[in-house]
Amino acid sequence: MADHPLLTADPKASYLAHAAEIRAAIDRVLASGHYILGPEVEAFEREFATAQGGGHVIGVANGTEAIELALRAIGVQRGDAVATVANTVSATAAAIEQIGARLTFVEIDAATMVMSAATLERALVEAGGTIKAIVPVHLYGHPAPMPAIVELAQRHGAKVIEDCAQSHGALVAGRPAGAWGDAAAYSFYPTKNLGAIGDGGAVYTRDAELAERVQRLRQYGWRQRYVSEEPGRNSRLDELQAAILRVKLGALAAENETRRKLAARYLERLGQAAAAGARRVTLPAVAADVRPVWHQFVVRTPEREALRTHLAERGIAAGVLYPTPLHRQPAYAQPELHLPETEQACAEVLCLPVHPALSLADVDRVSDEILGWLCS
Repeated sequence: MADHPLLTADPKASYLAHAAEIRAAIDRVLASGHYILGPEVEAFEREFATAQGGGHVIGVANGTEAIELALRAIGVQRGDAVATVANTVSATAAAIEQIGARLTFVEIDAATMVMSAATLERALVEAGGTIKAIVPVHLYGHPAPMPAIVELAQRHGAKVIEDCAQSHGALVAGRPAGAWGDAAAYSFYPTKNLGAIGDGGAVYTRDAELAERVQRLRQYGWRQRYVSEEPGRNSRLDELQAAILRVKLGALAAENETRRKLAARYLERLGQAAAAGARRVTLPAVAADVRPVWHQFVVRTPEREALRTHLAERGIAAGVLYPTPLHRQPAYAQPELHLPETEQACAEVLCLPVHPALSLADVDRVSDEILGWLCS
């Protein structure tokens, strides 16, 4: 029998793994009569905050609006500069521009592909205090260097909003990603480590006053119903998604551990890749104080499309997150800006299948094909 196709992500398999619990949760919501900002949202907010080690969670409509609302809550306004990276999805930039803030793109670390603390420091010095917020992106499940970023932010009078869309459950120096900055933004898009069956997002913070402001902003600026204290928006996590997320949250730690085992197998099997043939594949690097959650397993090669095609012809999907850096996209173009590490990473990254529905045998199959390609 032919080998089954391997996907880079499989939200249907995630549903099937928890189908009975998810259906029971949906039935519970339907029978309750509460469909927006009700007891399921409140329970999920409490449970997710507990998983983060305490603090406050505010459920919102999606991860993009989570970033926007967190930035607004810390006081970022139109015209303020916000520093982030360019090798991320457009949502990060879209959230910043929705406020009317100005994008300042910072170079990445060549090995880990997350924000470089050294280049952030240079940007903060050159900006002379005009950067009001920093949005480090915990890319592919590998957190940015938060101790250094937080120290720099404090020294230069900037706030920090962590983009945790790909890092549910990751650790930095033993502390959860998302618990370092002033606030953190989460996405629960179906392919995430903690994924809903639809859109969803959340803002996390340890600051009670900040949490209260996000709560107001997510629903028209209301503190008292129908009375807007400030301009807000409609960005609400619905009861069905919250109930589903409560089920998924209970399995997150175990599923992240499965991802770690799959990644370890890739690293073991592909460790010989550097010495194989004339072609080159670079494996992902992990910083010493980080425990990633492997939202993606990303290799790099100058012959990305050749390898991608080779795998596709053998029933193995491989994704590219992300092919064009933000400063080279029409909507956010900065033609004068040159970020060589970012640009090279975007030209070389290839995401191999890594999700809890896969087996070690599946990883071996992908690895065998890559090793064969390297020697061809």
